[in-house]
Amino acid sequence: MTKRKLLSVVSLVAVLAIVASACSKSNSGTSTSPTGSASGPTTGGTYRTATQDFGYTDAFDPTGEYLGSAWGLYSQLLLRALMGYNHKSASEGGDTPVPDLAASAPQVSSDGLTYTFTLRPDVMFGPPVSRAVTSKDVEYAFERINLESLAAQYGNYYDGVIKGMTGTEKTLHPVSGISTPNDTTIIFHLTAPTGDFLYRMAMPATAPVPEEVAKCFTKAGDYGRYVISSGPYMIMGEDQLDDSSCSAMKPFSGFNPDKGMTIVRNPNFKPTSEASDQRGNYLDGVQIKIDTNVDDIFQQVQAGTLDGSYQDTPPSTVEQQYATDPTLKSSLHSDAADRTWYITMNPFAPPFDDVHVRRAVEWVLDKASMAKAWGGPLHGVPATSVEPPTVNPAASKSNLFPSTGNAGDVNKALAEMKQSHYQTDSSGKCTDAACKGFIFLGRSIAPWPDVDQVVMADLAKIGLQPKLTEVDTTTGYTTLQHLAKLTPISTVAGWGKDFAAPYGFDFFIFDSAGLGCTTAVNYYLAGMTAADAKTCGMSSEFAKYGAPVSVDKAIAQCNQLSVNSLFTCFVNKVDNVVMGNGLIAPWNWGNNLTITGKSVTNYQYDANAGVISFSWVSVNNGLAPVNVAT
Repeated sequence: MTKRKLLSVVSLVAVLAIVASACSKSNSGTSTSPTGSASGPTTGGTYRTATQDFGYTDAFDPTGEYLGSAWGLYSQLLLRALMGYNHKSASEGGDTPVPDLAASAPQVSSDGLTYTFTLRPDVMFGPPVSRAVTSKDVEYAFERINLESLAAQYGNYYDGVIKGMTGTEKTLHPVSGISTPNDTTIIFHLTAPTGDFLYRMAMPATAPVPEEVAKCFTKAGDYGRYVISSGPYMIMGEDQLDDSSCSAMKPFSGFNPDKGMTIVRNPNFKPTSEASDQRGNYLDGVQIKIDTNVDDIFQQVQAGTLDGSYQDTPPSTVEQQYATDPTLKSSLHSDAADRTWYITMNPFAPPFDDVHVRRAVEWVLDKASMAKAWGGPLHGVPATSVEPPTVNPAASKSNLFPSTGNAGDVNKALAEMKQSHYQTDSSGKCTDAACKGFIFLGRSIAPWPDVDQVVMADLAKIGLQPKLTEVDTTTGYTTLQHLAKLTPISTVAGWGKDFAAPYGFDFFIFDSAGLGCTTAVNYYLAGMTAADAKTCGMSSEFAKYGAPVSVDKAIAQCNQLSVNSLFTCFVNKVDNVVMGNGLIAPWNWGNNLTITGKSVTNYQYDANAGVISFSWVSVNNGLAPVNVAT
């Protein structure tokens, strides 16, 4: 995918993947209660839940869909990629790829350029396709990623990585860098060593697709209501599909984006086709209703007509009730979202053109007070690095601005400010006129205003007196994305992983590919060139302030290392460089909250997808699934 094509994808994802938890996980990977109940897991029954809106970015077509909760439904229930996950918490290995459709780990050539996978022979598509999954079905999934009209929203992980993958093809045809010598063997030829390739092979877009059905859907999103299962479950009504011709096919009855989705067992699934510790498959089904009233959703959970929440944050009154009532506390689960909230600072906007001012801000931030304002430990913990430790175990080495209790260090902040050309006396505070009245962009929705007030007080300690401007979420992001607006400093931004390796977190936000003039996610201009500046109408600023630091080459070089080495490389050559230049100040690693009802006998969290794990949750309600999509 070209840089400019990538930007069209990024613009769509900037709010969805960050705000709606598309890349979404308690930094320990644990919840506030045990994962099981006294009775332990039970088999059968239906998990009944609801959400205000699915929020899908590509109508649930796995080729382009970029929402984390959708990834959870794919990987836990519906689809089996060559690699997968155990669908558990990070502390239980839930962020580490394991063979799924593949019978074992691949054979990798000594130069790291060839990966050979052998498929399990006993995996079948659900009815009505009802045949064995073959290597050609996996290759066909990559043909779809390669087709421009399908707008694969994270095709950058394959384009230019696998030979023949560009994401710009006009017709479906075999990918030159993928060979299928027989039905159970598939070989990938890479353009360069890619240390996190197995993580990429666990993403839903790579799961096998039966051509006899999907060939009928070559526009973005159209396949979403016809997704043929290769996993232990299927969407209700899949078995009623008339696949005799494209014109005969009608959407599955069990999925209506405006009403809900019902998922039932796939009768063609063989338990012997997967490792026993990969999925529990306790449930007979999952029902997800659309209910636009979030208060009603949690009232139904409390009343027992729903078994638990799904992807909606509980209202503060409900959260408080569950957090303080001993009889309810075990039903409130706080799990690591693998998401970082951070402050951005623009090197083309005075006074932040001075690195010492930016570093002073990083030193002065009272992250403990910010976390308290954010909602306390249930909602997240102070962040000391760009990547959460659940994404990069080496992240603790990137804590460049340590302070006792994460309370900030005013003395070190003042010492930095003294080195700034904006400090005109010996106080250590910013005294220049540029230190007052600049825009501090925040969000107007809770809890941002409380966090912003903590930041305002911290900035005042070093002489910075901005004008706080708080806006709705969409306006906040569109303002940041418009680079020529030169937003000086902001608490609007956050970012979640695509997969739990550094490239899956860092690439979009640090590589120059994220520098769209009005679609940026690289808000601090890392890697901007004179040509980029000219395109975005920022040539005068570029001439005045010079080229911002670039980590493009470091990202590419680090990711060619083995998976055991690239984690530390990203900390030293990417994260520490960006933080050391004061462009980004991470302040919180966020959590996701889930509330379960009395019927739930086993709770588990899926660290990869950032939602409840339907692979392991169990209920004792004895209910058969009903269609909530009608």
